[in-house]
Parts: sequence; C-alpha cells; structure tokens
Amino acid sequence: MIPSFELSIEVSEPYDFNKSAIETINNNQWVKNQWPLVYFIQNESKRVAYVGESTNFSNRIKNHLANPKKAKAFNQISIIGSDKFNKSATLDIESKLIQYISSEGTYELQNGNHGLINHNYYQQDLYKDLFKDIWTKLVQKKIVSKSLEEIENSELFKYSPFKSLNEDQYNSVLEIIECFTQEKSNKIFIKGSAGTGKTILATYLIKLLYSDVLDTTSDDVTDNEIQEIQLIQAFQNKYPNAEIGFVVAMSSLRKTLQTVFSKTPGLKKSMVISPTETFKKEYDLLIVDEAHRLRQYKNISWRGAFKKCNQKLGLDDSGTELDWIIANSKNQIFFYDSAQSVKPSDIDQSRFDQLISAKDSVTIELKSQMRAQGGNDYITFVDDLLNIKRDKKQFFSPENYDLLIFDSLQDLYSELKDKENEFGLCRLVAGFAWPWVSDVRGSTPDAIDIKIDGLEFQWNRTPEDWVNSPNAFNEVGSIHTTQGYDLNYTGVIFGEEITYNKDTNRIEIIKEKYFDKYGKQQATDEDLKAYIINIYKTLMYRAIKGSFIYACDKNLREYFKEHIPTFKKKGTLRVLNFEDVKPYVNAVPLIDIYAAAGNFSEEQISNEDFEWIELPMNISAKEGYFVCQIIGESMNKKIQNGSYCLFKQDSGGTREGKIVLVEHYNIQDSNFGAGYTVKTYHSKKTMTDESWSHKCIVLKPASFDSRFKEIVLEGEDISSLKVIGEFVTTLDI
Repeated sequence: MIPSFELSIEVSEPYDFNKSAIETINNNQWVKNQWPLVYFIQNESKRVAYVGESTNFSNRIKNHLANPKKAKAFNQISIIGSDKFNKSATLDIESKLIQYISSEGTYELQNGNHGLINHNYYQQDLYKDLFKDIWTKLVQKKIVSKSLEEIENSELFKYSPFKSLNEDQYNSVLEIIECFTQEKSNKIFIKGSAGTGKTILATYLIKLLYSDVLDTTSDDVTDNEIQEIQLIQAFQNKYPNAEIGFVVAMSSLRKTLQTVFSKTPGLKKSMVISPTETFKKEYDLLIVDEAHRLRQYKNISWRGAFKKCNQKLGLDDSGTELDWIIANSKNQIFFYDSAQSVKPSDIDQSRFDQLISAKDSVTIELKSQMRAQGGNDYITFVDDLLNIKRDKKQFFSPENYDLLIFDSLQDLYSELKDKENEFGLCRLVAGFAWPWVSDVRGSTPDAIDIKIDGLEFQWNRTPEDWVNSPNAFNEVGSIHTTQGYDLNYTGVIFGEEITYNKDTNRIEIIKEKYFDKYGKQQATDEDLKAYIINIYKTLMYRAIKGSFIYACDKNLREYFKEHIPTFKKKGTLRVLNFEDVKPYVNAVPLIDIYAAAGNFSEEQISNEDFEWIELPMNISAKEGYFVCQIIGESMNKKIQNGSYCLFKQDSGGTREGKIVLVEHYNIQDSNFGAGYTVKTYHSKKTMTDESWSHKCIVLKPASFDSRFKEIVLEGEDISSLKVIGEFVTTLDI
C-alpha cells in the first residue's frame, strides 16, 4: 500500500507580470528556493492565459518577459507551489491544468499542445487529490468558475486537443508526422477498437500541426518534446499554410466536433467537414475519423448526389467516399475499426484491406483502452460474449466498472436515473428493433416508438449532438447518434431482433423485427447478423463508468446472466423506532462490518448503539443474530453484491463448509479492506492420541469470477484468526 502524506498547496495572490516585478516574484518561497512549481499567467480583461511549470523559475520568467508576444499579452502571474512537488508531479499538474482550463471557458489558453503525455510516477494517485485542491483554490480566487465534474462532462473536454496522450498515442503521433515529412508514406491507417482514443488522437494531431513553435526555447520544453517540435517544424516547412481537413462521416459527431474546433484557438469550425465537402479545395492532409462509416453507392437515400460526386472524378457507381478523399488530398490518415461497421452502406472491409496491405501504406495500431474503466478486459469480454466465445457460466465482474444485467427495464431506468443525477451523461440506447414512428419529418412526431415493461419512449428527437440535447435522458439513442461519443453510464436495450438459441448455443437474428430499412436491404443473413452484433458491441463500448443491460428476449437475458452480475433491487430495511425495540425479540442490530469484526458482545450492545431492524416474517430474531451488508463479488454464487445478510455470532463448534465472517491481520480482501473477509471455511487437522490441532485453514471464495483466490493460513497465522459470525441467510428486502 502507498504510504499517505499530508498534502498542502499554495496558490499565490497574482503578481504583476512585468520586468519591474521580477524581484518581488523572486522572493516567493517556492521561487527563492528553486522548488519545482507550476504557474499561471493571465490577462483577465483579454481573457487569455498560459500555464507552465519550472524547476528554475527565475530564468523562466525572464525568458517569458523577453518574448514580445507574452510580454504584451499578459499582465498577471500566480505561483502554485507545494513542498510535495517534484518534476514529475509538476509536469502532471501542468498537463491537467492545461486540459481543464482550455475546456472550462473562462480563458483562451495560449499554450501549444506539444508534450502532453501521461507518465506514471511514484505516488501518482496522491497527486490526483492534490490537483483537486489546486482547482478548489482557483475557484475560490475566482480564476475559474466551473467544477471539475462539470468540465469533464463537456464536449470540449472530451474531444479537446489539449488532452494528455498515453505512450501508445504519443508514439503514434511521432510516427505519423515522420511518415509525412520523410515521405515514407502518404496513407496511414490507425487501427484501434472502441475507446482507444482515435478521435482524441485526431484532434490532438490537427492542433499540433498548426502549433506556433518558432519562439519555443530550450527552457520551455523537456527532452522528450524536442523530437516532437522538430517534426512539427519539418512538417510546416514542407507544407507552409497547410490545408488540413477533418472528415467526419456521421453528421451527429461532426456537429459536435465543429463546436469543439470553433472554441479552440488556432482551429476553425470549417476544418471539420463531410466527405462531400472534400471537393471544395485540394487538401494537403485529410484526417478521417470513424473511417469504417464511409459510404459506398449502396443502400443510401441520396443516390443522385452520390452519383454526381463520382462523376466529378470520372468514376462509375463503384466509386466510394474513400475514393473521393484519396483523390482530393495529398496525404490521408484513416482512423479505422472494422468491428464498428454497422450498415451495408459502409464500405466493404475488403476495400480497406486492399489499401492497408499496399506497399505504400503504413498501419499503426492503438491498443490501450482509454474510455471504459473496465479496460481492455471489458472490451474482450463484450466481444467474446456476443460471439459466444466464453466458457459456459464463466463470470465476468470488472473491478472498476459497473456491469449489470437487469430483469426489469423499470429497475434499469431507475438505476440509470440515479447515475444521471450523480454524474450526468447517462443515456438509454438500443438497437433498431422498433420503427421510428416519431420521426419529426413525418406526420406523427408525438407518437411513442418504444413500449417495454410499462415504460414508453421516443427515439432521439434530434440527429445532431443528441447526447448533449436537453431531453436526451428521456429518449432512446440509436447507434447513429451515439457512435463516437463518450458517456458515463449507458442503459443498453437489446431488442427483439436479437435472440439466443439454447439448443444450438447461438445468437440468432429475426430480420422482420429489425427496422433499419437501409440497414438490411441487400444484406445476407450472415452479414445482417454481423452488423447487428457490431451495433450492440459498439453501444456497450460507449460508457466510461458502467453499462446496464436489458434484453427483451428471455433466453438472451438468461444467457447474459450466466456471465454478468444480476442487478438486485436494493430494498429498504425497516428500522424500528427506539421505543419499539425489543432486542432479539422483534429486532436484531444492523452492524457495520468493521464493528462486527470488533468481537462485540450482547453486554456491549444497547438499543441506542445501533440501528435495530425488523426481520422478515419467516425469520425469528434470536440472541446473537446481527445483520451486515456484504459488498463485492467474491461470494456471488451464494451472496450477491450489496446483499444484507443475517449472521449469528460464533459460539465455537465445527465451522467446516460454513460461510463465515472472519478477521485476521494478514487477510487482504479487496471487497472489505485488509483484515476482514466473508468466505467458506475449511480446515485440515492433525490428530494425536490425546488431541488435535489445525494444520491449515483455507478460506475459499464462491464466485463465478476466477480471479478471486482462496486464502490459506498456516502456522502462527492460524492462532490470530478470529471468526466473528456464521452466515445464516440473505435477507430478501
């Protein structure tokens, strides 16, 4: 465990930012002692700012004031210092401040985005709390106004070119620019599954290539930034005043990114274009997001306009949006994931495979999961689940991701609403298993589209930037309005078009119950199945914090329950009033697990010490009974996560094969913390003629998740084991 230390932070009152103030600034304790620090330069009236860090600030401020642009632009500077700062920490905090201030909206940030990369360093987790403290002080000083949570839910933050890259992404940036400047290739394919940060990488790269690095000095950069800056300069020398376009095939995401670009210094809304708009000019570089959604002349409603674009290039009906992009630019970057192709109108994978395998193409693969907190394990799980690749009843319960299957959409909606109130950006999404009757372009815009479990919903009322629209939580989004977006939680509804055949152990598709007209025309049964599975995989990949699942088909729901934890409705324990309590007659104490582990006794308990609860009618209260809530998945074959369980105090006797609550200083259980656990008790004994003793005690989990391991106690460890209580039953509340 990482040792804790007391974190303290100082944000100075603003100093004047001019040469006459240098002496005063040099008397700041952090500057005077040449301590690593972070600083914030601003001009409140012009609403511009700059964030930096330094271990030799006296020299750094002289360099800043010697720069005519900075000397003219800014008039105040604040010093951020702490006795816990080191170089790694200040680089991390600088990066975070750049990300949040650029998205907060109070100031237009004058930083370039080169060098924004995440590094692991000693006690990094502790500095996360320190950053929160820094931000709180900035809010108190009215330098910024929005909370971190509010910023994190904004579209500008999610797609900001000031996002810190992971090593995977950062190395990809260097390789991309090097390819273009050294003419290694003019076609680059960036492959990566959902959540690997393809869109973030694209926005970062565009901002980077427009960065002004001419006045950058050695004091302004770290060693690892030098190569990046040199490559930027080489690109700008080769393509002065470069025409760069960001092609986004999906209109919803395109609208969102246009908004982001309009609010980012150095970028313009007009840079974000549709495939058709690539004909407006000749581009030096076209960067294509979600390239798997580029279209061909098949199953589209605007065939006439598509045909005209092909004719401009002398192409017949076999021409595609991919051909347009190649023809209208000198260089191309395609961000591509074949597993997210969801319609017959999407360009065939074989066409991409042909280009990717060409000698003049370069392929770069992104592997690190950035969206879902469940990580790459969750991505693999979803793919295996929907392609029936998992062993029967192999359970998956990620540590940092809320994954639940629901028997009731009512319950799912209620839980999702709680998450929406807590985090925001929680949305219901579904496959196209219901007609879009409420299409605003039709005659019945007020019609109800989806009716399940007593609930009624309409499909998304707007096709553009739906996830951020005012009434989005009360609507259901489709793949076309959510693909490419980050959400906090999703409620994914599997419609009646997708079923599970228990006899064949196969997922099957009912074509008649799939209502995307252009999504199934000219598609074979196998192709349609692949598209629909891709849709649901992509929907399950949208969420950062958790996915709630409901399947209309009962067999599919039961199949999911073999692999996903089932939601258990949290009831309300009936707590008796003080004057109504008759200990162990009509009530038993509700004990915090840590209090229970303290080996309490009846003599120590009064009806004032604890809440006393009424047991269900079929269970009688008895001396020594108590109730604890059990958190975690290590016993989910017997005890579901969050269940309230009835225990009886240990009175000795055999415990073999029983579920027990125990305390031991050497136990490390992620569910409860060091020292406490609930497990099935087993012992191996050594017998003599006169007595017996424990050879070892084994505490076994009972979980569908194989990652939970048994705890084995031997030797002196056995004598320190304290059995607190024996499990009686879970309470159905």
